[in-house]
Amino acid sequence: MFKAMIIAGIGGFIGTCLRFLTGKLCRFITDSPFPYGTFTVNIIGSFCIGILFGLAEKTNLLSPQMNVLLITGFCGGFTTFSSMADDMYLLIEQKHWFTFGAYTLLSFALGLLLVWAGRAVIKAA
Repeated sequence: MFKAMIIAGIGGFIGTCLRFLTGKLCRFITDSPFPYGTFTVNIIGSFCIGILFGLAEKTNLLSPQMNVLLITGFCGGFTTFSSMADDMYLLIEQKHWFTFGAYTLLSFALGLLLVWAGRAVIKAA
């Protein structure tokens, strides 16, 4: 388990560094209020996790260590939205419509609410 944690940490470090650089690049390219950096990593991360899970399921090309490095580590460090998008895809694929709707609505609504709450707590302190 410790070895897997180190492998995930390495992937996470690389993903996090690329997320940081992507955000900086997007802010350099555009001066827009639209969060292009976050949007870009979320979209790219969703595509990457789709490819990686697809490879893992179809070809068994990814070893368990590569799975931890690339999916858990890299994609998790690059963006957690990619994991959420894959969860939503699986719920749709399995025709769990209510669960999909609840998960999607609650994730976005509670996420936004808790970002506001966290900022409010810090602002009040």
